[in-house]
Amino acid sequence: MKRIQEIYSQLSQPRKVVITTHQKPDADAMGASLALRHFLVQFGHEVTVISPTNWAGWVNWMPGVNEVLDYEANQQKAGKALDEAQWLFCLDFNIFHRTKTMTEKLKQLNCTKILIDHHQDPDEPSFDYGISNTAKSSTCEMIYDLVIESGNEEKITEEISECIYAGVVGDTGSFRFESAHAGVHKLVADLKSRGFKHDNVHDKLFDNFLENRLRFVGHVLLHRMEVFYEYNTVLIAVPKSDLLKYQIKTGDTEGLVNFPQSIQGIKLVALVIDRDEERKWSFRSKGDFDCNDFARKYFDGGGHFNAAGGRSNDSLEKTVQHFKTVMKQNEALLQ
Repeated sequence: MKRIQEIYSQLSQPRKVVITTHQKPDADAMGASLALRHFLVQFGHEVTVISPTNWAGWVNWMPGVNEVLDYEANQQKAGKALDEAQWLFCLDFNIFHRTKTMTEKLKQLNCTKILIDHHQDPDEPSFDYGISNTAKSSTCEMIYDLVIESGNEEKITEEISECIYAGVVGDTGSFRFESAHAGVHKLVADLKSRGFKHDNVHDKLFDNFLENRLRFVGHVLLHRMEVFYEYNTVLIAVPKSDLLKYQIKTGDTEGLVNFPQSIQGIKLVALVIDRDEERKWSFRSKGDFDCNDFARKYFDGGGHFNAAGGRSNDSLEKTVQHFKTVMKQNEALLQ
């Protein structure tokens, strides 16, 4: 994989470009994709953003999201754009299987593939150009870096600022996580100096849910949360029946894993949700417990040191029991 800086001199040559990201894109994935789109169209590129799946309703405010293609719902149109693409940007994921049903399609493409990502262990041989930097707070921060480093800061529009800020806020936990380094705050200061108004984005990200979602959160914290003080761990297991009862849609469980971190002494929080096709895990940790290693070792997942995800084909009951077993095996690390 060649350095991404090598494409900077080619930005002014219009191409057919596709931007894609991981399944069920969050604020960082969607924000990075749309920010890059708004940037590239200013050079005359023909840009299509394709999401492997649907996405959370609370990112529908992002400028340009109405033009994003859902691959599962528009496979013919999205497939045509992919077949015609000269550049393929892969954002916020670093191995093709994270795009779900798009995996084989992406592998077969003969276009130039460009990676921009901040997760561990990238599949570098699959990409022609790119950058993988785990020290970055978010992929949105990396899109901002691309704009600045390529000498095109005058192309930062209000739309780009909104998308970048949304992703930075989402992936830093509103600047709570260690990943919110000094450069992140300088980024925000730069956007503010250009006239960006951050309060509007906060409202759209955090005050944009239906009543049923709040009642669902209360129900889960009261009835589905187990606290293992001897292991400094919290486990939340959400059955499919809860999702149906409260009419939970894509994105409504976002942030649920963060609530138990407010409990004094808790080092690891694990959330598992019973989806149709599999059980989805989310992990959050404090201090020196490595969520990425834990997720990769036990739950076919990965991510960051203090935030990772995983999956299981086992039943909810069986995967929960597996978690409790490996939690005990990692007792020393959780103290």
